[in-house]
Amino acid sequence: MHNWARYLIFFQYIGTKYRGVVKVPLEQQDKKGVQDHLEEAIQRLRPNNLVSLSVSSRTDTGVHALSNSAHFDLQRKNDKPPFTEDVLVQALNFHLKEEQIRVTQAHRVPDDFHARFRAQSRTYVYRIVLGVPHHTLLPLTDWNLCWSLRDTELDIDAMREAAAVLVGTHDFSSFRAVNSDLPFKNPVKTLDVVAVQPGSSFAHSHFHRQLQFWEMTFRSRSFLYKQVRRMTGALVAAGQGLLSVSQVKQILDARDTLAYPQGVVAPAHGLFLKSVDYKESDLQFSQQPDSTDDPKNRC
Repeated sequence: MHNWARYLIFFQYIGTKYRGVVKVPLEQQDKKGVQDHLEEAIQRLRPNNLVSLSVSSRTDTGVHALSNSAHFDLQRKNDKPPFTEDVLVQALNFHLKEEQIRVTQAHRVPDDFHARFRAQSRTYVYRIVLGVPHHTLLPLTDWNLCWSLRDTELDIDAMREAAAVLVGTHDFSSFRAVNSDLPFKNPVKTLDVVAVQPGSSFAHSHFHRQLQFWEMTFRSRSFLYKQVRRMTGALVAAGQGLLSVSQVKQILDARDTLAYPQGVVAPAHGLFLKSVDYKESDLQFSQQPDSTDDPKNRC
């Protein structure tokens, strides 16, 4: 049908008020997931079908995204042609205006495209700030958007040495948390990037004092449950002198979730899903001509 289309959307959100990104069961909806709000916005476009999103990358309660992605199918009523990509973005954001969620891009994609399985890599960034004894001393633009530490300095060299231990293909069982998916997920992952770099406040030019920010970047095709927060916690502990680089390696080599030290996991609110990347060729949609189409109805 010429008015049926599959779309890939990229969207961002501040995760503080949401129960993660994926749909929340009705009986648990004291807080909704980001997916709930996106699907409600799509349904307000009055499609002919009940829309269900397939989200590429799960994020937990309190975790943010600069760019997550999802695909869905949409059929318009009354034989109307598919929405153009720009119109779809504007319409969804109109219906999301009360939420801390924004759609940034839309692509019409082939019918067999899958947002999760076609993703080539996912990049996360974790933000920390030093010398802040309480989060209320942060500027509003960074509150709940970074992990504030009392430490005035960290051993960055030790953190980078520990980061190098994690790069490459390993069994990351020690860095995953227990959940219902644990028996079904392969713990072997390949980390292409683990980097520790200087960061900055979102309001660094307009705050009354200089704050020292650092960012940890992690890139892989996929990650295990809470893997990034556990790796971040271990790197920060190395910077604080609570773990040596050799101890971080011992934790990795143990391949046992119980080997991870208690009280070290980084909190959710400093974590951002930065990007989900695809091959350009996978995002190309080629409209097959249909002799029954009325040219007036084509986009």
